[in-house]
Amino acid sequence: MRNVTLAATQFACTWDRAGNVATAERLVRRAAAQGANVILLQELFETPYFCAVQKRSFYDLAAPVAGHPTVEHFRRLAAELNVVIPVSIYERAGEAFFNSVVVVDADGGVAGHYRKSHIPQFPGYEEKYYFSPGDTGFHKIPTAFGAMGIAICWDQWFPEAARALVLGGAEFLLYPTAIGSEPSDPSLDSMEHWRMVMRGHAAANMVPVVASNRIGLETTDGVSMSFYGSSFIAGPTGALAADADRQSEGVLTATFDLDRCRSERANWGTFRDRRPDLYTPLLTLDGQPRAARPA
Repeated sequence: MRNVTLAATQFACTWDRAGNVATAERLVRRAAAQGANVILLQELFETPYFCAVQKRSFYDLAAPVAGHPTVEHFRRLAAELNVVIPVSIYERAGEAFFNSVVVVDADGGVAGHYRKSHIPQFPGYEEKYYFSPGDTGFHKIPTAFGAMGIAICWDQWFPEAARALVLGGAEFLLYPTAIGSEPSDPSLDSMEHWRMVMRGHAAANMVPVVASNRIGLETTDGVSMSFYGSSFIAGPTGALAADADRQSEGVLTATFDLDRCRSERANWGTFRDRRPDLYTPLLTLDGQPRAARPA
C-alpha cells in the first residue's frame, strides 16, 4: 500500500501579486492540514489571466526560474509543510517566454520543470502572443509522494499528452488551469465538456487526475471573462472523487493507493493490448501517411 492524498485548490486573482501568493499559501496550508501530500495551484495564479488581451507591457510579468521569488516562496513553504507544490509561473528564458510549472518537492528542492506544449489562440485566450510552445516534452517528475505527470490547461484537451505521461511512468496527472467564459460566444459553457475530457484521461489511463481552475470575473482592457472554477479530482475509473462549485474559494482532497492503481491498471490490460504499430497517423497532422499525400 502506497497512499497519496492529492489536493486541488481554487481562488480568485487580482493585480495584487503579493495578495495572490498569500491566498495560495493560505490554501496550501489548509490542504496540508487536511492531510494533503501533493497540492495543486491553478495556472498563472500570481495575476489575473493577462492573456485575455495582447499587451506588450505584460511581457514584464515574466521572470527566469532561477531565483524566481514565487518559486522561492513555495520552496520554503513546501519544506516547512513536507508537501509537494507544482508552482505555475510566466517564465522568461533568454529571449523566449513560456507558460511553465516548477514542481517543488517536499524537501523544498526543485523536482522538475514543465513548459506548456499546446498553446491556444482564441478571442480572450491570446496565448500565442505571450508563449512559445514548450520544449520540455511530456515526462514524469519523481517526487517524495510518487511520480507526477504535469500538463497545463490547453494540454488537457489532448489525449496523446495524458497517454504519453502515463507511458513514461506518471502515477497521477495534474492540470493547472484558467478557463471560463468565451468572449466570442457568451452562450457557450464548456464546463461539463472540460471535466469530461479529463475524466476520460483518468479512465483510459487508469490514474487519478487533478484539475485546479480559477474563479471570479476578470476584466482586462475591456475584455471580461468569468472563470467557472469547478476544480475536481477524479479517480482511476474517471469517477469524481471530489469537486468544487463555480464560484467558491476552496480546497479539495482525495486519497489513492498508488500500488493498487498500478495493479488494477496492469490487470485491466489496456496497456498490454496497445498497438503502437497501428498508431502512425498520430504522428502526422492530417492523419495520412506521407506516401498517400498529393505531390
